[in-house]
Amino acid sequence: MLLGTALLCVPATGWAQQTPSTDNSAKQDMKDAGHKTKDAAKDAANGTKKGTKKAWNKTKHGTKKAWGKTKSTTKGAANGAKQGAQQPQ
Repeated sequence: MLLGTALLCVPATGWAQQTPSTDNSAKQDMKDAGHKTKDAAKDAANGTKKGTKKAWNKTKHGTKKAWGKTKSTTKGAANGAKQGAQQPQ
């Protein structure tokens, strides 16, 4: 009778100890998944930031280049018009 009671209590104690470790494992898995999601979001945001900055700089450069060409073309056209007005044909 004593042996039966001892055998009955031992597995129950073993099962009780396995349950928290299973809960901790599931809890840790959820934490790990959350950290991986956070890291992935950061990587995506950094990629977007880099692409946006590059596009901004290229647009800025192109705008300055177009402005310079327009300025010199306009200046040349104005000077040509002045010369044409001074020397009528």
